[in-house]
Amino acid sequence: HFGVLELLRTLHAYAPPPRDQKAEKKGEPITVHASDKPVSGFVFKIQANMDPNHRDRVAFLRLCSGEFKRGMRLKTTAGKQLNIHNPMMFLAQDREIAETAYAGDVIGVPNHGQLRVGDSLSENGDIQFGGIPNFAPELLRRARVKDPMKAKHLRKALESLAEEGVTQLFKPAIGSDMIVGAVGQLQFEVMTERVAAEYNLEVVFEPAPYNVARWLSCDDDKVLEA
Repeated sequence: HFGVLELLRTLHAYAPPPRDQKAEKKGEPITVHASDKPVSGFVFKIQANMDPNHRDRVAFLRLCSGEFKRGMRLKTTAGKQLNIHNPMMFLAQDREIAETAYAGDVIGVPNHGQLRVGDSLSENGDIQFGGIPNFAPELLRRARVKDPMKAKHLRKALESLAEEGVTQLFKPAIGSDMIVGAVGQLQFEVMTERVAAEYNLEVVFEPAPYNVARWLSCDDDKVLEA
């Protein structure tokens, strides 16, 4: 083990500390420092089916401040309270229960759809971190399963993968088509393989009667609703 101690000392001396994060608290801009005592963080990734035998779903939470301890209760900005009993830390394929974690650490939070990418968590639920970019899709395809009896299973699979950010899923106001949006063709190929491997479904992506998907904004919400 020659050199291990020297390496650890060098990392301790030169590794950068967790950086400050811009956020909002009750509508006012603030800066969250790693040295702040209240625990806060944001979800930057969702991963489903990490263990195919259990259909698990893990939200990856980056801690921005405070000392997290197993069993803590954190709130989202929407007021939803989460009791985090089994936080995990990962090293390659290995995982272990995280008894404590600090600002800069990433912990995995098992959940069943309560958390999404971009959600902010804090002790009081009053901190909102800046959003994670969500790119507009350049390609739109209609998803169809070869076995019509498994259409509901396909919808569940597409919704689960869309929550991860693999692609985006759209539902037209009229009809029951499942429209999948992606930035490039490779995303469709990845989704085809994952749906087959994780859900045992053969999915086909066909040309959709749409070219683009864009956000609409207006000063008067009633105009949009009309």
